[in-house]
Amino acid sequence: MRFRSAPPGRVEPPSAEDAPAWVTGSIPDGWFTERPEIVIDRDEIIIWGRVAAPELGADATDADRAAAHAGRINQFREDTREARMRVARQIEHRYQRKVAWGIRCGDTNELFTHLAAPVMTRLRQPERQILDTLVDAGVARSRSEALAWCVKLVGQHTDQWLTDLRQAMTKVDELRKQGPDTV
Repeated sequence: MRFRSAPPGRVEPPSAEDAPAWVTGSIPDGWFTERPEIVIDRDEIIIWGRVAAPELGADATDADRAAAHAGRINQFREDTREARMRVARQIEHRYQRKVAWGIRCGDTNELFTHLAAPVMTRLRQPERQILDTLVDAGVARSRSEALAWCVKLVGQHTDQWLTDLRQAMTKVDELRKQGPDTV
């Protein structure tokens, strides 16, 4: 995980390189059917866990399965609320980031209370017109929502490029830490 230098006046949170292991170790045994997926940025840590899908008969419809998965996720949320809050407080204290929980059951994914961070940007008229077109067409309710939609779309279509870029930035960080040999 790489974090760029903070702009003047902004304090970067502590390193979260060990967060996936620490978070996995802090979660009670038996909560999830597999190791949780930990997604980290400089503002938030999202913990995605998978719970067992309920057993349904062979005659269950897709609607039945979706309802059963939603019910299982809701039950997990209610049953683990206090313990999840306790774990989240520990993580927030250690890594100085907000924590959100996401649960997967079958094909259903639900993300509990998560952070929506405001982002300031300056756009020229052509970019604003794109956002306004998305709003006018009903794709988004506001320029802010239209911009979020655009970012998601770019992320979906450039996943490999972004992965390669992140790996390259990690390599640059490693080289920067090594520094030149001045002996």
